Amino acid sequence: MLRRTFIAIFAVFVVATSLATGARADDVVVFAAASLKDSLDAINADWQKAAGKHATISYAASSALAKQIEAAAPADVFISADLDWMDYLDKKNLIAKGATHNLLGNSLVLIAPAEGSPAPVDIAPGFPLAKMLGGGKLAMADPNAVPAGKYGKAALTKLGVWDSVSGSVAAAENVRACLLLVARGEAPYGIVYKTDAAIEPKVKIVGTFPADAVPPIIYPIGKVASSKNPDDATFISYLSSPDATKQFEHYGFSVLK
Repeated sequence: MLRRTFIAIFAVFVVATSLATGARADDVVVFAAASLKDSLDAINADWQKAAGKHATISYAASSALAKQIEAAAPADVFISADLDWMDYLDKKNLIAKGATHNLLGNSLVLIAPAEGSPAPVDIAPGFPLAKMLGGGKLAMADPNAVPAGKYGKAALTKLGVWDSVSGSVAAAENVRACLLLVARGEAPYGIVYKTDAAIEPKVKIVGTFPADAVPPIIYPIGKVASSKNPDDATFISYLSSPDATKQFEHYGFSVLK
């Protein structure tokens, strides 16, 4: 069941990413972390109404998108869910110099299927996550590559819990795939961003990871060095506008100034 779910979700995101190649000639092509989908779709609609312009946005794990940009995928703008993958591209001179800034912040939560009214969890050093799983899986984005998974692994390690649950991790392709595993009841617990949990009624936040246990969750944005689109800088600027800020905050992000 888990394997079929992973394959199906991966296929969806491969198709979504391939849509960038079918964008209109004047579209700004944006590669963005999967956790941004709801907020960016709303902002893109607002931008189209306000400026008559449009972005084609492909969503997937930041790691997968960075690798696609490295392989010369036709992107104009990249929004990562962590600094590491933006730095990865910057070091390869694939991000325009001086054209990056930190856009958003987020927080990390523990979720469970909403059905059954799961009890709150006190997330503290040594909390009994392995026992809570009861032989089930802990849904996480891939802790070795995907930002949400890396943040989760770092938090569990600092809390002294990682070694007891590392063998029970169901590693998903991205944070939205992880969310889906818990929403479907295929995993009793999962670690996702607060913003993802907020848009899925079939999951419940049972605990929030202490800020001092999680590395700062930062979403940087950058212009891809190969971009020739005259509207790329306009789109990047619009994401810091008051209208875009309202949308990001509506979906639970903190906007970094």
